[in-house]
Amino acid sequence: MTQIRHTPVAPTQVRTLASGAGIDAHRHDDHQIVYAARGVLAITTDRGSWVAPATRAIWVPAGTVHAHQAHGELELHLVGLPAADNPLRLAEPSVLAVGPLLRELILAYTRPPHEDVPERHRLRAVLLDQLRAAPQQPVHLPSPTDSRLRALCAILHANPADNRTLAALGAQVGASDRTLTRLFKADLGMTFPQWRTQLRLYRALVLLAENTAVTAVAHACGWSSTSAFIDVFRRAFGHTPGTHHTR
Repeated sequence: MTQIRHTPVAPTQVRTLASGAGIDAHRHDDHQIVYAARGVLAITTDRGSWVAPATRAIWVPAGTVHAHQAHGELELHLVGLPAADNPLRLAEPSVLAVGPLLRELILAYTRPPHEDVPERHRLRAVLLDQLRAAPQQPVHLPSPTDSRLRALCAILHANPADNRTLAALGAQVGASDRTLTRLFKADLGMTFPQWRTQLRLYRALVLLAENTAVTAVAHACGWSSTSAFIDVFRRAFGHTPGTHHTR
């Protein structure tokens, strides 16, 4: 059994992670805001995965066992908050929209020195205010518990471009489309098309962080055309996929 590291205090710091590197499963007694100023961050718990480019941050509630994964070279900014400070009143991990002001507040608060001075207290107060106003974003890929759903989701994880209908996929895993439709809503809280789109957006972010061409990403993730991919991506993240390329 893999031992889960327990770090009581969630650190406030800046870290860099190489593409493909990760931080093993651990938990804090504090809440934590995790923000990637560069690269794409994925956080995984037993409930699923959350993915965030530089326009998003991830809220990790106190006590949540989670692991980090870097896609592209990652500049990771971590903000620890005592368990009594929960400006979002959220008990589950969530992806938050990060506008220009919140981004600069996170960058300023996580850079050293971390001196206990009045200026830093004021900066923290404004940061908490901005967090309260940050809208949640549905960039969550839940993990199924039902064995038939696990088998179906594994097929699509292996090939997000698989465009077969739910009935055709169900024939492969031994369940009717009616049963699977019910299971998607009951087990994952979303419809099959919604889950498949989330999977494709998740995979697209990973590929873009690796500087894969936008046209190649669209094809690999199952969109009928590059323009269709760009449209869905822009509606989900507020910008075009090409902005993720670093070279």
